[in-house]
Amino acid sequence: MPQPIGRRSVLAAGLVLPGALSITNAAGAGADERPTRFRLEAETLDGGEQVTAVTLDTARLGPITAGGLTTSTFTVHAKATSPIPGASGYDLDRVVTRARLDHRGNIVLELEHGEGKPGAATLGYVVTRSRNVRLNLEYTITQNQPLPRRFGKPLLIERFEQGRLVNPEVDAFGHHEISNGLKYRLYTPSGRGRRPLVVWLHGGGEGASLPDGYYDNETTLRANRGALGFATREGQKIFGGAYVVAPQSTSYWMEDGPRFAPMIRKVIEDVSARHPIDRDRVHVVGCSNGGYMSLKMTTTYPDLFASSVPICGVVAGNPPLIPDAELRAIRTPTWLVTSLDDATVDPQANTVHASELIPRSRVTLYDEVVWNGYKFPGHWSWIYVGRNDPSIKGTHVWQWMARQRT
Repeated sequence: MPQPIGRRSVLAAGLVLPGALSITNAAGAGADERPTRFRLEAETLDGGEQVTAVTLDTARLGPITAGGLTTSTFTVHAKATSPIPGASGYDLDRVVTRARLDHRGNIVLELEHGEGKPGAATLGYVVTRSRNVRLNLEYTITQNQPLPRRFGKPLLIERFEQGRLVNPEVDAFGHHEISNGLKYRLYTPSGRGRRPLVVWLHGGGEGASLPDGYYDNETTLRANRGALGFATREGQKIFGGAYVVAPQSTSYWMEDGPRFAPMIRKVIEDVSARHPIDRDRVHVVGCSNGGYMSLKMTTTYPDLFASSVPICGVVAGNPPLIPDAELRAIRTPTWLVTSLDDATVDPQANTVHASELIPRSRVTLYDEVVWNGYKFPGHWSWIYVGRNDPSIKGTHVWQWMARQRT
């Protein structure tokens, strides 16, 4: 039975899954008693995934008069909590920047978002674990005024019910797991024929946090655009349609590279057994921890990869993670990338040093990491590779990769 709570229709939704809790309101003629579902629309920005809009399933309630829909018709409240201790969340009203009807007659509430904007992120960072985790998102929709309709009484939505989080780029990657327990996400291109394979190796923040039992097969695609870039229309055109695979470490690659190398190889074999992969065009790209691991893969399997793009990777250490002799022996065409203001991984002791030893390697050194006018931490040079920005003598890194063969 509806529970009277005032003039406004309110939802206290559950997590980003069907079956959320709802609170009803019996206010006003024209109220609809069936729950109106809504979904959270998300995009992976260079700095991580954000909820950019909310779409209300109102097509069945229309036709709604678009002119009566304003940014103040609804209030959108977001609460985010961490699934494991340590990640900071938020509890605030989201700013509605535009309210419109889509082509189906559903109400779309576009939300303020962008790099550095608070309260939009879907991920939180656990400092003690150096890991990103998916936040539990609880959105509350409040209708502030009735909606005029072309026919019938003005509409006051009685109940809301939160649906799923939708990110078309992320959702295009399927979930998989190999027999040894390593999870991975896979993008499958359209069309027929043998295709190249791009292997994306994530940074330390996107691995599992096993002390907490957290292993999601999600953050690899939601924390940055590293893997997603190769699945864009531009990336697919350059590579002639490529499979893109993103394995997720059960901890972090640098913990035990020699142990993880055959596991990654097994992922490649698993994908190749199920799909028409051109084994002469398998490429490996990785950032930070993954930059180290991409180099480790080419030292362990010198004939496997057509190209390697290590981004702000680690080779130094005591003892070195990758000894100089192994770097000198790399035969895989290699293009290294970093930013000289990287305060996390010393660019001189790692990327520059490696580039001086790897035969015929290419290197792109940025002064800082700035994209679309926003300055990111210097360690985040993977943003440039995810946007196909590095170039030498007019040849960009994706085009260079696509030309390589084993």
